[in-house]
Amino acid sequence: MDAFTAGLLQRIRTTETEMSRAREAGDDFLADVEQEELDDLRRLAAEHGVEVSTAGA
Repeated sequence: MDAFTAGLLQRIRTTETEMSRAREAGDDFLADVEQEELDDLRRLAAEHGVEVSTAGA
């Protein structure tokens, strides 16, 4: 796995975690911000042929 792919997958995992934390804390605004970031990261992954597992999403 190259550095781009590894970095992108790490950013996706981190964003998923942060989004879950925001939801658990009841911070709807932050959860929405994190969801938008996650959508962008997943789009970027798709554009570059990076397979993203959605099991943790």
